[in-house]
Amino acid sequence: MQHSTPNRPDTLGADLRALRKSRGLTLTDMADALGRSVGWLSQVERDISEPSITDLRHIAAALDVSVSMLFRHEAAPAHEAGFVVRKDARRTIGAYTAGLVEELLSPDLTDDFEMVHSTFQPHSRITEEVIRQTQEVGYLLSGKLEIEINGTTHLIHPGDSFRIRGEPFRWANPFDAPAVAIWVIAPPEY
Repeated sequence: MQHSTPNRPDTLGADLRALRKSRGLTLTDMADALGRSVGWLSQVERDISEPSITDLRHIAAALDVSVSMLFRHEAAPAHEAGFVVRKDARRTIGAYTAGLVEELLSPDLTDDFEMVHSTFQPHSRITEEVIRQTQEVGYLLSGKLEIEINGTTHLIHPGDSFRIRGEPFRWANPFDAPAVAIWVIAPPEY
């Protein structure tokens, strides 16, 4: 029996399963990492059992996501669940890199891709290269963004798009205005 709470999406189990699979973990691998049984984890992924806050912290650590990503979400009305994500109901995701706010635009993480709304604050940057086994396409809505892909820096303007296919990348917004981009990432990373 599924129980919905205001702080937890109805799709928590499906999201956990998608995240686990995207990291190449079996139920046994994940259960071992959590010190829990495969049966318990299977029930959580099927929304039969509800994990405690402590369990969510351990799950988030094992999946390398923020705890808030797992329960900062407004439940959608039944007729919109799985189809529509309202602006004020987006889940904040990502590693909370200084100066970057990421929100999930996809209803959940069960598709072959995820869509993310990214806001890069003025004068923010990441210094470490990011390497993910994904294919990503970004589209800049506003501001300007420097994106370095495989050692080459590109200045991206509103209306420009870019693609990253597993190459090392980093970004910087050395400008005075925020940069806002939409990213599509396959397979889902968050």
